Amino acid sequence: MSKGYEIETKCIQSGWKPRKGEPRVLPIYQSTTFKYDTTDEMGKLFDLEDDGYFYTRLQNPTNDAVAAKIADLEGGVAAMLTSSGQAANFYAIFNICEAGDHIVCANAVYGGTFNLFGVTMKKLGIACTFVNPDDSYEELCKAFRPNTKAVFAETIANPALVVLDIEKFARLAHEHEVPLIVDNTFATPVNCRPFEWGADIVTHSTTKYMDGHAMQVGGAIVDSGNFDWAAYGDKYHGLTKPDESYHGVVYTERFGKAAYITKATAQLMRDLGSIPSPQNCFLLNVGLETLFLRVERHCYNAQKVAEFLNAHEKVAHVNYAGLPGDKYYEVAKKYMPKGTCGVISFELKGGREDAVKFMDGLKLAAIVTHVADARTSVLHPASHTHRQMNDQQLKEAGVSPGMIRLSVGIENVNDIIEDLKQALEQAE
Repeated sequence: MSKGYEIETKCIQSGWKPRKGEPRVLPIYQSTTFKYDTTDEMGKLFDLEDDGYFYTRLQNPTNDAVAAKIADLEGGVAAMLTSSGQAANFYAIFNICEAGDHIVCANAVYGGTFNLFGVTMKKLGIACTFVNPDDSYEELCKAFRPNTKAVFAETIANPALVVLDIEKFARLAHEHEVPLIVDNTFATPVNCRPFEWGADIVTHSTTKYMDGHAMQVGGAIVDSGNFDWAAYGDKYHGLTKPDESYHGVVYTERFGKAAYITKATAQLMRDLGSIPSPQNCFLLNVGLETLFLRVERHCYNAQKVAEFLNAHEKVAHVNYAGLPGDKYYEVAKKYMPKGTCGVISFELKGGREDAVKFMDGLKLAAIVTHVADARTSVLHPASHTHRQMNDQQLKEAGVSPGMIRLSVGIENVNDIIEDLKQALEQAE
């Protein structure tokens, strides 16, 4: 895709390139296998000596077209789709880490990610140190060890809405000779392109804004192609040394800037198989075509709602970087000048008890686990997404017991505000 196109055009035109007589709209290649005429043709595919499709667990034309679109939106060299955002974050780390390794992660992240890195990957022998992303550079440096392999953070933390200082974290990672991996789910490439600020790898839960209609679960990993794995060959030997499971291929030598994604696909997806279905990728592409329109409306509505809540007598405080008094207002203006996202978190003066009454009183907004789709929804993180955390962990993640996460949809903003107003009246 031409670098000259704006992101609005890329959302529609990138990925699928129909040739003469082919469907104008991306088709669903609903097949597990693909036919070849000779055994030699198939053998070259298995040896990574030729491009083509032979089994959907590794590659599928529908999936690959959508992955190419997301890579173009982020400005990366290649992308891989996964069956969920959790799978994307797991693969992003596991592609370069193994038992005995260590990662550094911001503590203000989605509860599932916190548990994945702090509990599940620990069982695989990969240790994680959680850090406060607002700490000084010098303080953050103390978290690193000789075996640290990566730094992970979210551009906008779910649900604390901490806005990451990407340049600070990129410098932190690179001075310690490791890549910065950033989950860009909430901001989306419409509002923030982390590669332009020094991030090396981006992940997404495509389930959220990218999908937009809450009909499919998925994830994505995008590689910038900028991190020099070969410069640290012993550290990242999975990429720079022969892979005996693929006849001794050295990914950095054979695939250059596409080495990281090729390894993730050929090795991890081959063995673990967390693929999205072609049907799900087709639905994701439908959502991507209107991403730039929806994100703009989400941000417009969220700004109005945040201003309403901020002025309401029953609201103790509001977290939304679009508010001039917000802690992250200035950093958000730097990295996301067009807006942040449609998610707001706030707390009522009555605390947890009033929060429950408020949520139960909503009529338009629904209490659901999901977030960041076209419909306004609400959730209580301490009871739901971050339920597995103890009080100290909740505090470190910026989640108070009474915090409410409100995902502002693209309905008429006056209808959303009226619903909030009547529910607040019931929270006595």
